[in-house]
Order: sequence, then C-alpha cells, then structure tokens
Amino acid sequence: MQTIVEHPLIRVHITALRAKETGADAFRNHLTAISRLLAFPALADLAIEPVRVVTPLTETEGGRLRAVPVLVPVLRAGLGMVEGFRDVIPDAIVSHLGMYRDHQTLLPVRYYSNFPKDCGTHPFIVLDPMLATGGSAVDAIDYLKSEGVRNIRVVAVIAAPEGMARVFETHPDVHVYAGVQDQRLNQQGYILPGLGDAGDRQFGTV
Repeated sequence: MQTIVEHPLIRVHITALRAKETGADAFRNHLTAISRLLAFPALADLAIEPVRVVTPLTETEGGRLRAVPVLVPVLRAGLGMVEGFRDVIPDAIVSHLGMYRDHQTLLPVRYYSNFPKDCGTHPFIVLDPMLATGGSAVDAIDYLKSEGVRNIRVVAVIAAPEGMARVFETHPDVHVYAGVQDQRLNQQGYILPGLGDAGDRQFGTV
C-alpha cells in the first residue's frame, strides 16, 4: 500500500529542497520540517493502551503507546529525517542501517546495522529521503524481516514509480509513505525531477 501525503506545507518544503541554490543548513531544516509532517500519517495506527492520569483538577483516562516505534534511518541520508520524527515521538528508539549504493551496479551494499533485541514487539519505520530504484528499501526490509520484524513501514520524501513498484512487488505487506511521487529515474538511477543526492546536499559534500 502507498500513501502520498498531500499537504500544502509539504509541497512548500519540497520545493525548497529541490532548488539547487538551497544550502546545506537550510536543506536540513526543510528536511526536518517535512519529516514532522510525514510522521503523523506514518504513525497514525500505532497501538495505544489505556492509562489513568491525574490532572491538576481530577483524574481521567489517557493512553500510552503499547510499543515504542524504532526509527531506522538508512545511512547517511536518512539521518536528516530522525530529528523530525523524534520531535513528534521523543521516546522513539533510533537504530541505524548503513548502506551505500554501488554506482556501477546500482545495488545497495550493507555495511552496518544496530537494532534492539526484541525486534518483534516494535513497529519499525525505515527512513530514507529518496525512494529511487527501491534497492535500499527492499534490502532494508529483507534484513529486518530476517531479524524477526513484521511491522514495517517506509517513509520517504520523494519516491520514483520504479522504486514504489519494486517495494510492492517484493513486500506487498509494507506500507510506503511519501511526500510526492516524481516522474521517473534517469539512466544513473536518480529521480527526476528529484533534488540530487540527499546525503551530499544535507551534509555539504556536493
């Protein structure tokens, strides 16, 4: 399943991300703002259990999360989405998944991972600004499932149709949330119109 999150503020922030004159500091700020907005639909179905809470005036019923989400930023570009999600859910666990794309084969190469031991009890949110070929997302999902994770969703800022299709073909049970779906990939595997390399742009290594 896919959800393209329609919101005027997402469109405004994505416009700023696309602009080649947007510097690294502003790029990170816009990426954080978009991540906050994407967090709400991506986390809308989290399970809640009732609790009693004492207000200054009386006692009432409230709710708390049954299982805290695990944020999985795909290094390094996904790091730029963590702050926005933690603004919304400060108690979220942050794991890391290190992958890079081989520019010859366009395939992801995994070099680092770190996850909690009780994976099966948490919803996992894979964070990657760009869902391009879908290779990194599929590899991340493959790895998480091999570790016993069953509640997985992917959150991207910009997605290509090819990347969406690849995720759904291999993992139809995974919900993908994106701020926009762009036109297509170019021959180098970059999204058009896209915004360039999200990692390079947010860390100033263009």
